[in-house]
Amino acid sequence: MSAFLQQVVNGLSIGSVYALMAVGYSLVYSIMNFSNFAHGGVIMIGAYIGYFCLTFLKVPFFAAFILSALGSGLLAVTMERIVYRPLRKRNAPFLYFIISAMGASIFLENLVIASPIGPTFRSYPPIFSTEPIMLGNIALGRIDLLMFIISALSLMALVYIIEKTKIGLSIRATSYSIKGSTLMGVNVDVVIFIIFALGGLLAGLAGMFFGMKYTVYPQIGNITTKSFVAAVFGGLGSLPGAVIGSVLLGLIETMTSGILSSQYRDLIVFVLLIGVLVFKPTGLMGKSTEDKA
Repeated sequence: MSAFLQQVVNGLSIGSVYALMAVGYSLVYSIMNFSNFAHGGVIMIGAYIGYFCLTFLKVPFFAAFILSALGSGLLAVTMERIVYRPLRKRNAPFLYFIISAMGASIFLENLVIASPIGPTFRSYPPIFSTEPIMLGNIALGRIDLLMFIISALSLMALVYIIEKTKIGLSIRATSYSIKGSTLMGVNVDVVIFIIFALGGLLAGLAGMFFGMKYTVYPQIGNITTKSFVAAVFGGLGSLPGAVIGSVLLGLIETMTSGILSSQYRDLIVFVLLIGVLVFKPTGLMGKSTEDKA
């Protein structure tokens, strides 16, 4: 029983970080109806910002955390203005957005490799004690606990913004109908700017978490493949679906690693993705794009 609970704890930890990434996909998809595959590049830059803040600038941990989020948020909105906004103004097909997103991701990755940073794997300096917190027979890693707490608080703040604020009402209206919300006086450009900023902020947090737990390298953004699977599983365009899908994906991964083998972890994940796309393409809580006016 303790082994099962240990895997649940591990799954909740990794699933909470997947959720930080997945909501970025869902926010953009809910408004613009395409998957922002450049999100992985934003996460990668966030991981590097946190690393250099801690190693070269020697700033305190939480200051590095904030700088990582702000840097990723700035990059996300800059990409929106440079890469996606010209396409929106020309009413380009959604395929063009996806191709541009993939190009932006490849550009960011190779820009880091070609820069003095290079392709070298880098490890974050030790920030917390590696001694786990024991709850009976269950070990709670200090980084894992921090990942879960900050991820949960960040997601709750995002839900509050979406559900309880005026800008959140504008986001929900725009996600239902861009044309209708424009006629009602909503500035769609501002709404899109805000969703990219929110997604970028959360991507920075996720990037720094993964850098702390593992290592930092230019291809770290590939981890967003898992968060995309989680977003599809929960339902693209649905924030609750993205969170639920991410937590379930984290639990499935850890259970697979604990019961079978870590070699089957990715296999199970992508079999799950194929199954969802075949039997329930809208995911657990998503809606078909035909419902969007």
